[in-house]
Amino acid sequence: MSTEQKIFTHTIAVLVANEAGVLARVIGLFSGRGYNIDSLTVAEVDEDEHTSRITIVTSATPQVIAQIKTQLQRLVPVHRVVDLTVDADSVERELALVKVTGKGNDRVEALRMSEAFRARVIDATPESFVFEVTGDSEKINAFISLMAPLGLQEVSRTGIAAIARGPEKM
Repeated sequence: MSTEQKIFTHTIAVLVANEAGVLARVIGLFSGRGYNIDSLTVAEVDEDEHTSRITIVTSATPQVIAQIKTQLQRLVPVHRVVDLTVDADSVERELALVKVTGKGNDRVEALRMSEAFRARVIDATPESFVFEVTGDSEKINAFISLMAPLGLQEVSRTGIAAIARGPEKM
C-alpha cells in the first residue's frame, strides 16, 4: 500500500470566532464529505477576542487530510488551522472518568491498578469507585482494558486536548 493510500491520524487545532453555529459549520464540513471525527473538543480560549479552539482528531489518507485543512481554512469564522501532527511538536492529553463496581479482591485490585496509572479516586461507595485518569489515549485505553474484568461499568472521556510545545502561540 502506497503512502497516499495509507490512513494516518492527525490532530488539527482550529481557532474560530466564538459565535453561534460555528461548530455546526465545522462538523457539517466533515459529515457532508463523509470524513470521520475520532475526537472533538471545543472551548472558548480568549474571552476578549471572542475566540474558541476546536481540536479535531481525524484519520484519513494524506490527500483527504490536506483537503480537510484547506476546506477548514475557507470557512468564514475560522481564523487559523494548525495540523499539530505535522506543523508542530505538540502535547496531547485526554481525561476519562471510569466507574468500576466490585467487592473483595476485585475492589483491592482496582485500587492497586489505579495507583499504577496515577488515577485518582474521585468518588467511592461501598460498591463502586469513580476514577479520574489523564494521559495519552493509549494510557487511557490500557487503564480501561485492565478495569474491564474488575467490574468496569461506565466510561466518560473528554476527547483529546492538544497544544504545540514552545513559546509560540497558535
